[in-house]
Amino acid sequence: MKTLIWIGFCQSLFAAILMFKKRESSLSDKILSGWLLLLSADFLSCGINYEFFEKPLLSSSFLLFNPALYLYICSLTRSNFKLKWLHILHLAPFIIFEIYAYRIQQSFSLDTFFIKDVHYIFRMVFGAATIISWLVYNPLSLVLVHKYRIRLHNQLSNIERNENLSWVLAVAIFYVVYCILAFLITVVAYYEKLNPLTPHIYNYISLLVLIYVMSFYGLKQKVLPKLLLMDEQLIPYKNSTLNKKTKEIIKLKIIDYFEEQKGFLNPDLNMDLLSDSLKIPKYQLTEVLNADIGKSFFQFVNFYRVEAVKQMLVDPKNKYSIEAIGYECGFTSKSSFYTVFKNITGVTPISFRKSIPV
Repeated sequence: MKTLIWIGFCQSLFAAILMFKKRESSLSDKILSGWLLLLSADFLSCGINYEFFEKPLLSSSFLLFNPALYLYICSLTRSNFKLKWLHILHLAPFIIFEIYAYRIQQSFSLDTFFIKDVHYIFRMVFGAATIISWLVYNPLSLVLVHKYRIRLHNQLSNIERNENLSWVLAVAIFYVVYCILAFLITVVAYYEKLNPLTPHIYNYISLLVLIYVMSFYGLKQKVLPKLLLMDEQLIPYKNSTLNKKTKEIIKLKIIDYFEEQKGFLNPDLNMDLLSDSLKIPKYQLTEVLNADIGKSFFQFVNFYRVEAVKQMLVDPKNKYSIEAIGYECGFTSKSSFYTVFKNITGVTPISFRKSIPV
């Protein structure tokens, strides 16, 4: 266990330094750097506990990880997000419980956690704060990423791997599963009289895995264009004032733009360009696409692109390579072309071409 703790300390500290030195460092990079630095401090304090007390003191990395993940996602996805001193309050529970646990030298052990001694109330408040932190921050983090990804599909026709924040979503989902398992392991360990340090060991193993993932992808994450970032003034089409006739007119204009003007062939096509071309507000276009046509902007544009690709692939006179056809039809990269084509048709472009009778 001691080896694991010191590996976690070194890895998180090294990752924090790399993030701090990252070129074109953004606010989200600084938050991630500070987050990793605090995680290194958490590993360090745990290592010190083993060295001097020969046991771990009561500590909850969840009280650090939960708000830090939420703030990091906020900084990535919100255009108007600014780090303020008030945000330190999110870390207040972690700092308070950490300091008080050191002061009273409260050890972490399931055997004594529910014993009604002088520190019983402190442990109960600590446990309640951890659970509340899970229940508040985890849903908020998942909702933020989900809303961003929906907005992304309603804004762009080509989505690069760096823009979709799939790794952040994966971390958020993994973390939710990790928290649920941590709770179940704690319950089982308590009632089955397992090693009282089992939850503690599981916690720091999982935390080390998360640190590796965050440091790897965090270093690769680039600043997102402002076009993609969410703001608070988005107009929900649940309160739409569009009548049925207006919706039908907008729908026909959209279809005409794609079928007659072939707007989907423009690789840079986005909702702003479509709005400017049709002279229709973005939120009205989004409403008609989502509610009436039943597709996001991304799905709608790429449906036409895939259909154009299929027509070129079945044309015996066409001598272009598959990749060249993808670029010709509006895709900007081979990976996104192959992914979108398979999602829509169920097969890769290569398999589709091979299935065409000679």
